[in-house]
Amino acid sequence: MHAKDIMSTPAYTVHADAPVSEAVTLLERRSITAAPVVDEHDLLVGLVSEVDLLKNQARTGAAPSATAQRVRDVMSGLPVTAWPEADVADLADAMVRRAAHTVPVVVEEHVVGVVSRCDVLRTLLPTDDAAQREAQHRLDVYADGRRRWPVTVHEAAATIGGEFDDEAERSAVVALVRTTPGVTTLQVRARAA
Repeated sequence: MHAKDIMSTPAYTVHADAPVSEAVTLLERRSITAAPVVDEHDLLVGLVSEVDLLKNQARTGAAPSATAQRVRDVMSGLPVTAWPEADVADLADAMVRRAAHTVPVVVEEHVVGVVSRCDVLRTLLPTDDAAQREAQHRLDVYADGRRRWPVTVHEAAATIGGEFDDEAERSAVVALVRTTPGVTTLQVRARAA
């Protein structure tokens, strides 16, 4: 699994020259704990988090709306970043080693998504929907982009439909679904062609 598979999009960013109150409003309205900070060219220059804003308020003693401070004055420097194809296990390792809660996903310094610790944790306990999406993706890739074998997952039990050309194909499809995270049992309703 890759960063692009679990990242939140669109990425809600704030400009470095924006007032601090704009960052507060963004985090509150979007129910997020941090936002990537971009410059006038929309290139990543930092990260502003609830912690940054709280530290600033404790230091200044004033509400964000009462100061002329800009986001660049309170943001953290360049954060841990990832590219869309980054492996989630490597990303989780970097988050732990660097104590990062939020990781912007970038392409040529432009933010294309954000991965939070919660996003990574969801991969450890896949839901039926996530397991079904992953199983169907595996089967569609195996079928060269065609949907030959529809799969459903309910209460961690997968069901495969469609037709198999031969026993080798059936075995491959079963193995692809059986090894999908979040699938514990499997029923094959597909028939031989």
